[in-house]
Amino acid sequence: MFICFLSFQDGNGKAVRVIRIGTRKSQLACIQTDSVAEKLKELYPDIELEIIGMTTTGDRILDTALSKIGEKSLFTKELENALERNEVDLVVHSLKDLPTTLPPGFTIGAVLKRESPVDAVVLHPKHVNKTLDMLPENSVIGTSSLRRAAQLKRRFSHLVFKDIRGNLNTRLKKLDEKDDYAAIILAAAGLKRMGWESRIGQCLTPEDCMYAVGQGALAVEVRARDTDILEMVSVLHDPGTVLRCIAERAFLKQLEGGCSVPVAVHTEIRDSQLYMTGAVFSLDGSDSLKDTMQTSVANSEGEQVDELVPRVGITATKISGSAQTRAEQLGVDLANLLLSKGAKEILTVARQLNDAR
Repeated sequence: MFICFLSFQDGNGKAVRVIRIGTRKSQLACIQTDSVAEKLKELYPDIELEIIGMTTTGDRILDTALSKIGEKSLFTKELENALERNEVDLVVHSLKDLPTTLPPGFTIGAVLKRESPVDAVVLHPKHVNKTLDMLPENSVIGTSSLRRAAQLKRRFSHLVFKDIRGNLNTRLKKLDEKDDYAAIILAAAGLKRMGWESRIGQCLTPEDCMYAVGQGALAVEVRARDTDILEMVSVLHDPGTVLRCIAERAFLKQLEGGCSVPVAVHTEIRDSQLYMTGAVFSLDGSDSLKDTMQTSVANSEGEQVDELVPRVGITATKISGSAQTRAEQLGVDLANLLLSKGAKEILTVARQLNDAR
């Protein structure tokens, strides 16, 4: 196998390897990519990193709800094209943007320690210090997520939910400078990474709103054949985050879900047990199915962990293979449990109604 990398000689005549990192151009994406680059530079001081920004389909189409565009790789396709053409060596994504089935030849080589995966309420300045419960009847809440809207309609029936698109900066500007929205719902992780934690008026509990698969986690996507790049980024894996996200992605994949249907999860690891709650909802939240299962993710004694077996797109070479398998099976089993209770019918109707809107 021959892999070509850029390199140059430093002032001492020493060859310096250049690793090119692809990213979206949004401020949040650049902050996230810089954080990954800093970690790599700390671990591998002899490499040179070049960050290459790109615009994706999801960044260009701002007048249509994400769930209506009908493209599974809205924020990843252009980045993966660059990876395929060897224009970049790795790509940094928000894990929740990555489909559960990756294009052939690609894998997620690292899933970094997860920031809080919960959703947050950002209030219009005139509603500061209020919560969703306290907002006036028919207050308009901005969210482009069917998952958030379905759950919050169910919990806060006095509120009205309306699509809002754009990057974090754009959505906050729409909130603050007009009176169209009383509040908007955003991922707490993005607000924290942008340094805007002070704008969080309320963090939503699992009872209010369970989160999206992979939310809060960063993923590094690489070409599966580039074993040296895979080895390099694998040290960034956070074991607990990996196991939780494998279970979540397996759940979503088994349900055949995506951004066009309301699917939500909540996972945690306690005492070597992985607990997972998964749910599906109708668009208005009136119909739902939810259940919880658990499995052991304890390491087996003397187990070989260094393997190149991808699970729902994630290759984690330094983490117990049996623990990964059990996490994946947990997601599949929980999805099958909900399917046996009628989840497919709920999701099919939700998809049809969304398409008809």
